Amino acid sequence: MKFLELKNVTKGYKGSGGRHAEVLSGVNLQIEEGEFVAIVGFSGSGKTTLISTIAGLTAPDSGEILLKGRPVTDAGPDRGVVFQSYSLMPWLTVFGNVALAVDAVFPRLAATARRAKVLEHIDMVGLSHAADRKPAELSGGMRQRVAVARALAMSPEILLLDEPLSALDALTRSRLQDEIESIWRRQRKTVILVTNDVDEALLLADRIIPLTPGPRATLGREFKVNFPRPRERAAINHSEEYQHLRAQITQYLLELGATQASQTQEGAGLPEVVPITASKAQRTATVTKPAENPDKFVEFYEVSKVYPTPKGPLTVVDRFSLDIRKGEFISLIGHSGCGKSTVLSMIAGLNEISGGGIVLDGREVVGAGPDRGVVFQAPSLLPWLTARENVALGVEQVYPHIGSGERSDIVDYYLTRVGLADALDKKAGELSNGMKQRVGLARAFALAPKLLLLDEPFSMLDALTRWDLQEVLMDVWRRNRVTAICVTHDVDEAILLADRVVMMTNGPNARVGRIMRVDLPRPRTRKALLEHPKYYEYREELLQFLADCDREHKAA
Repeated sequence: MKFLELKNVTKGYKGSGGRHAEVLSGVNLQIEEGEFVAIVGFSGSGKTTLISTIAGLTAPDSGEILLKGRPVTDAGPDRGVVFQSYSLMPWLTVFGNVALAVDAVFPRLAATARRAKVLEHIDMVGLSHAADRKPAELSGGMRQRVAVARALAMSPEILLLDEPLSALDALTRSRLQDEIESIWRRQRKTVILVTNDVDEALLLADRIIPLTPGPRATLGREFKVNFPRPRERAAINHSEEYQHLRAQITQYLLELGATQASQTQEGAGLPEVVPITASKAQRTATVTKPAENPDKFVEFYEVSKVYPTPKGPLTVVDRFSLDIRKGEFISLIGHSGCGKSTVLSMIAGLNEISGGGIVLDGREVVGAGPDRGVVFQAPSLLPWLTARENVALGVEQVYPHIGSGERSDIVDYYLTRVGLADALDKKAGELSNGMKQRVGLARAFALAPKLLLLDEPFSMLDALTRWDLQEVLMDVWRRNRVTAICVTHDVDEAILLADRVVMMTNGPNARVGRIMRVDLPRPRTRKALLEHPKYYEYREELLQFLADCDREHKAA
């Protein structure tokens, strides 16, 4: 008898127009007791629906779910669930949130025993020092630790983790991955982890099973992970077995998503027109500008950012210096709080520079302007306007001197280039997150900026959409050769996109720690990247730098 068994599970929901939309179709799964299984899938593939049916929070339309041979018909304490959102009671402390679950599941246990169980699990996730704090006083990572402690404190027979770390920064995410793996090794709970991160699955799981793209999603080919535990990120990067398995899974997922990938079309040509950009005289920098150099299209020299705090001035960025050639693509990487986004916001003109100066194409940056196109995590579209109208707003500002037909051609050209030829007239509020980010990219490129600034533009997207949009970005960038800076915490994204990767030290007082030149041929694809002999050398250099920064941060 298998510990957990899903037999031909099918689940759907009533969609628009009253039609039944089938999300899961004929899902079959068998899991042994104590096994750690990762389900890898993409947005809209039914991952959360799968977890919800196993948890008993929603009933399948057909098929059955058996836990230790007994049918799962409703929710119960034998299944602990941790979702992406924390769902904590804001008026209760850490202790109170965990105690709420313990009191509900173990009402006959003596009060002292219940208290001991609560404290044991708070300590297990490293939050003993914060037991009396309320959720509003905790970081995102600490809140997710509370959710894990609460689920474990119910002594469940199976732990269900629905993308519990996807909203966290890379450093916090890696630390919680280590904690989850450590707890699993100590307690040998049966665990099902839903994730869109292949590396997370490889670090934690015994088996990896992709969920095919929806609708009518089902489980795909299974991959066994036989690496010894505990699995250390930098060390495993050397393993040929790891490299081979990682490439296999990535290629399989790319093939699964190939049918869903947006197909770009040629559409209208791009008019030969020049945008109007700001040309006003600008103030002198806080330090003397270095001698002009034609290779310095973008110059950061001794740039600092200081914020006032109740305890005195806080220097977030300290004497950041960097020269960028015209047409170069720079990735800016580092742990959360190292000032990556602060650097980007200063060159965008959205954040005042405290010291030093930034020069773009011979002019000092002192404010925002159309010569810089910015793409943020969330594209900030006007939801009542169509994709075409959202892009047109910017185009009208930088091309007031040309005809409406030419402006329309520019809008349609870039929306088509990012794969939205069939969604030009859809309102932004009706678009998926991935489609909204495509509109954001089209809008940035349509401004014909001298400098493209990307602030973790794909971090909120699932892996398949992220990979697809990275390809789109590289394709459009290759045609335009616009100078670009991309802030990311994703090591693979940094290598895939960049000519050089600039690594920032931990904040405060963050600065350039190391610069790595990426000598890989273009155009690049993810598949070719995984097969290139230098790729894992670059990856190891970045991972080692981040690990060193983490150790220095802990020692400080």
